[in-house]
Amino acid sequence: MAVGNRGAKQPTLAQLRAFAAVAEHLHFRDAAAAIGMSQPALSGAVSALEEALGVQLLERTTRKVLLSPAGEKIAARARTVLEAVGTLLEEAEAVRAPFTGVLRLGVIPTVAPYLLPTVLSLVHRRYPRLDLQVHEEQTASLLDGLAAGRLDLLLLAVPLGVPGVTELPLFDEDFVLVAPRDHALAGRRNIPREALRDLNLLLLDEGHCLRDQALDICREAGRTEGAAVTTTAAGLSTLVQLVAGGLGVTLLPRTALRLETTRNEHLATGWFEEPAPARRIALAMRTGTARQEEFAEFAAALREAVRPLPVWPAE
Repeated sequence: MAVGNRGAKQPTLAQLRAFAAVAEHLHFRDAAAAIGMSQPALSGAVSALEEALGVQLLERTTRKVLLSPAGEKIAARARTVLEAVGTLLEEAEAVRAPFTGVLRLGVIPTVAPYLLPTVLSLVHRRYPRLDLQVHEEQTASLLDGLAAGRLDLLLLAVPLGVPGVTELPLFDEDFVLVAPRDHALAGRRNIPREALRDLNLLLLDEGHCLRDQALDICREAGRTEGAAVTTTAAGLSTLVQLVAGGLGVTLLPRTALRLETTRNEHLATGWFEEPAPARRIALAMRTGTARQEEFAEFAAALREAVRPLPVWPAE
């Protein structure tokens, strides 16, 4: 066991970061790759931390790495310290120069292709010093990334109902029915929601929030839980091609309509009677983030930027 005088040395942030990585991965090579450090440097940093604290943090064998009882406790404390330091740096950056540095934006797949051109144009025009990094993931993964500090801001469908997450509404958009051109509802207007009860409905795979929203709309229309729903696609582009092939119908948000349907002559659109089923898109941030004023301003600018789209900006 590494021992030493506790008062003689203070742990460094680099040592804590190295140990936290090893505690997470329980593998020196994987931990070193995760934080961009060489394996010998990482091993040395962990050993130096053990010496500074005067306790053994790891049990090393030829095959695996385990946390000692002390290591388990200190790993949790190290993560807390590193998160606090990250928040401190974030606050300093926000005060020093808003809309500069890195902004890690998470976006759901059923929003990204249709709204990102507007977002990127806004950032390029209004916030040229902002280093925008985009991550396309499903909702659950985005929320995990936001909570862990891997992401700064999310662009997704709400409501989320997640503690510690503040939503900044952007706009509402209708859903439309997309069907084969020879379908009985193709081109129809004022389609009652009840028409969804018996349609052969194609939806996205499990995990997409758009699937859940479509199922909620169907339940509200009186579709029974036992009614068949064919899950066949991981993305909207594939989904509409299956519709064009006559396998069924689907629901699309209006922002996706132009990109996904105009290039296929075998597709037609049907419009629901008012009030049409709709979804709300918002930005989401950690409640109390140091960048909350910056993100609120960004949301206001984005609400204005989406006005040319077939949506209703939130007030």
